[in-house]
Amino acid sequence: MDLAWLSLIALVIVIVASCTTAVNPGVLALVFAWVIGVLLAPHWGQTIGIKGVVAGFPTELFLTLVGVTLLFTQAHVNGTLDHVARLAVSACQGNAAMIPIVFFWLACGLATVGAGNIAASALISPMAMAVAARARIPPFLMTIMVGHGSIAGALSPFSPTGIIARDRMQEIGLVGHEWRIFLDNLAVNMGVAFAGFFLFGGWRLFRHWHTELEAAPEAAPLERRHWVTLAVIALLIAGVVGLDIDIGMGALAGAVVLAVLRLADEQEAVRKMPWGVMVMVSGVTVLTELLAKTGGTQRCTELIGAVSDRQSALFVVALITGFVSVYSSTSGVVLPAFLPMVPGLTGEVGGEERLAMASTIIVSGHLVDCSPLSTIGALCIAGAPPGEDRRRLFNQVLAWGLSMVVVGAAVCYVVFGLL
Repeated sequence: MDLAWLSLIALVIVIVASCTTAVNPGVLALVFAWVIGVLLAPHWGQTIGIKGVVAGFPTELFLTLVGVTLLFTQAHVNGTLDHVARLAVSACQGNAAMIPIVFFWLACGLATVGAGNIAASALISPMAMAVAARARIPPFLMTIMVGHGSIAGALSPFSPTGIIARDRMQEIGLVGHEWRIFLDNLAVNMGVAFAGFFLFGGWRLFRHWHTELEAAPEAAPLERRHWVTLAVIALLIAGVVGLDIDIGMGALAGAVVLAVLRLADEQEAVRKMPWGVMVMVSGVTVLTELLAKTGGTQRCTELIGAVSDRQSALFVVALITGFVSVYSSTSGVVLPAFLPMVPGLTGEVGGEERLAMASTIIVSGHLVDCSPLSTIGALCIAGAPPGEDRRRLFNQVLAWGLSMVVVGAAVCYVVFGLL
């Protein structure tokens, strides 16, 4: 056994641990990277050392995630995102079928502008599930719409997951495909969500009107802190799109403005930031960078190449990434672990289109995130009001999430195989 196999085994252990234990896989990955790169590498005649290990830390990505998540956590803390949600839902005018549809686009919109899929789901799902109970909308239908709505906006160039995907793709030579990946993910999740909505009886809701139903508690008018926060977010988006400013530094500047003007509690926002996810992404990235140094990435691509060919590779890779993503973090484990393997995979199976393989990994990994074993699905189930059969809802959403492993593989095989 050489250093390449040891590093690959370490990555497999990290993935399994992310699925079965409460240990942060990023921390575990950092420890493995240190043990392999510093303590074991000299025994195989390789000099990596602590500097070589630390060189794999994604500094730019980490700073970008800090900036974006801080700004949108401030927008959550000061009530801006909650006010926007309530105003949007009130536009449903009592039509039962329109309520889940509006929640889909509301979750998608919040995720797209920078809140990210998990934050959007956390903001929207409690209100959505409460409204579903009042409007007699099946909670399973609402879960599908909110869950996939959040996931549909996950790959926006402004969202944390989109930033992670962009950086990992740039490292393998895929530059300038951010919006294409976003639209691919949006289209697949929108198709799946609306297909599930109508398949499981959503069409019947168009006959139901609840004129007495207030879709959400009436929101107070937007205050100064809300308007300024929305203006800061709008300026950030305009600056990124029109002036090509760095999104992380721009978001940090916006966060500073809100803090200086005392329009958001910065200390509370910092406490509520998803530090665990950022450590997870960074740690796994360090280990995957080490795999490239030791040859572990090549070993993995050889294994996948041994069980697939050019025609079946997309389907096989989609199955693997979808199954792993059901039990672990898509942004923290799947993207950092699998995207760096794309050049080797396409070379191993004889394919020439790296973008198709990268799109397959990204979309298939995200499509299963509505499972209750993931944060998004779990948030929706947790938001179900008293009186709902949460065990039944859990089983329904679990069956749906697991079915997305196969659905995602089939969709990616058909759609991206035609690129």
